[in-house]
Formats: sequence, structure tokens, C-alpha cells
Amino acid sequence: MSDESESLKERVETWMVGQMPIIQMHGGNSVVRKADAESGEVVVELGGACAGCGISNITAQNIQSDLIMTFDEIEDVQVKVPSSGDHGSSTVEGGRGGELQFGDEGPGHF
Repeated sequence: MSDESESLKERVETWMVGQMPIIQMHGGNSVVRKADAESGEVVVELGGACAGCGISNITAQNIQSDLIMTFDEIEDVQVKVPSSGDHGSSTVEGGRGGELQFGDEGPGHF
């Protein structure tokens, strides 16, 4: 499937899969809640151990800046990080996470 035929949400989800090893390493998960090519708005929700994590704000900032740099049509990224009492996204509702698997390159910078 070419970039033109894939929706923005599908492309953002594929991109997030590549970022998951480092998020999973810390017990977190993620789900793309919204990706609107017309408005340029993307909403990502973190969950699992991201709730109440001291560096989740850094992860959120990295996701925001990297998505804007990677996709020309993205202008605004909101990353929702749950409070420590809420677990946020889950793999049951379409989130990514679970068993940690990554190739030779290892986890990225998140």
C-alpha cells in the first residue's frame, strides 16, 4: 500500500509500532485516538506504566516533535498521558504494548 492510499491514522499507527520497544521496555502502551489529515491534528494516548511515570512528559514531547517532523500534513499533536490513578489506553481497546520485541537496532530515544 502506498503512502497516498493509506490513511493518516494507519501511517501514524505504523510509525508508533516502530517506537513501541522503548515504551514497552518501561511497561507502557499507546493508541492513536485521532489522525485527521484535513485539520492536521493527531491525538495519541499513552497508558500502562506511562500513568504517573516521571519521564512520560519527555516521551510525550518526543512523540509530538517526531510526528510533526515525520509527516508533512501533521500540524498539531496532542499526547494524552493518564494520571497515576488511571491506566489510560489498553491493548484490549486497540492500544499497542505487551511483550517487548525489538530487532538488532534496539529501542529508540523515547
